[in-house]
Amino acid sequence: MDEISLTTLLVVLFVLLLISAFFSASETAMMSLNRYRLRHLAQTGHSGAKRAQKLLERPDRLIGLILLGNNFVNILASSITTIIALKYLGEAWIAAAAGVLTLVILIFAEVTPKTKAALNPEHIAFPATIILKPLLVICYPMVWMINIIANNLLKLLGVSPNSGALQQLTQEELRTVVNEAGAMIPQRHQKMLLNILDLEKVTIEDIMVPRNEIIGIDLDDELNEIIQLLTNCQHTRLPLYRENINNVLGIMHVRNVLPFIHKEDFSKETLLGIAKEPYFMPEGTALNTQLLNFQRQKRRIGLVVDEYGDIEGLVTLEDILEEIVGEFTTDIATAIKDIHPQEDGSFLVDGSANLREINRTMHWSFPTDGPKTLNGLITDYLESIPVPGTSLRIAGYPIEIVQIADNTVKTARIYPELKVVNEEKETD
Repeated sequence: MDEISLTTLLVVLFVLLLISAFFSASETAMMSLNRYRLRHLAQTGHSGAKRAQKLLERPDRLIGLILLGNNFVNILASSITTIIALKYLGEAWIAAAAGVLTLVILIFAEVTPKTKAALNPEHIAFPATIILKPLLVICYPMVWMINIIANNLLKLLGVSPNSGALQQLTQEELRTVVNEAGAMIPQRHQKMLLNILDLEKVTIEDIMVPRNEIIGIDLDDELNEIIQLLTNCQHTRLPLYRENINNVLGIMHVRNVLPFIHKEDFSKETLLGIAKEPYFMPEGTALNTQLLNFQRQKRRIGLVVDEYGDIEGLVTLEDILEEIVGEFTTDIATAIKDIHPQEDGSFLVDGSANLREINRTMHWSFPTDGPKTLNGLITDYLESIPVPGTSLRIAGYPIEIVQIADNTVKTARIYPELKVVNEEKETD
């Protein structure tokens, strides 16, 4: 050792620091790779991505190799530093030399390369695999022995080294990915994707036309009344029933009956002959499930029934699609007939209006995890039936009860502008 010059020792020490920096950067870069982007690059034929993907199939072996190499060169660098201190500075400087080496390793072989690797993992990881892959083959016996010991310790902790190499994204994580896509996905497309993710959280009860608002043909009515309804109806499909909506006999497409209206032999039996069997859906069905059911059954409209078989409402394919793409019209009067803008900036809203449609069309934020209608929301909040003139605030929106009929809120006035003013004051 005496014949080795100081220059040689310093050069060896410098090389060991570079190797240590390589292992540190490789570890951070390999662990920071986006697994989904990595899989995409590997499928497109990227050689570096293929090597990285292969190494990451067993992260325990990769980490074992990197830590083996990193610790080896760091210990060797510490030994050389001790030799330099003993030979050229004296025993009193050994501790000082160790402290200096620790600082140098921390800055130049740990923090700096790991930070660089975390910021640009692909630039570091893919070239590093050229060295790591053959090095793993060379050092495999020692890595295998280390992994046997480490994996047994992990098993005692209930962790399997073979699981979790490519974890699946949860719905909330996927939502975050979509939200952070930025300019890569147009904002409207982002909203549609998020709405698709929300389909399983929304049930057909949330979007159905309530029973009392279903427009259909009562076959007990006079034929002239039925013809007038068919001529003026704005809907394309109508349920046929007798006495009440619970006794549904079929669903009829208005277009199919128009050619027969003015014929002399037109009768109620003609309507029954044209109608299809009604399609029923149990309440509580998630929208994503019902969308698939519509597709399988080749249906566009269905009736929602409760556990007793009584009809609760009606849902169409268009209703579900609007949950994804939004309203097909921007005209408030056309989109929701239950909302009436007033000159003072307020809105008169029917109590039977669906809260989800109100929120979607007006861009308001009433809670939808409880009652489905405005009347239900108000009575649930007050825990009683209010009287006209009652004022309250729900979700920050001032609401005034205008009309009560049949123990329900018939009409309420909502002041969305006051919510905005109040929020601005709170912010100030």
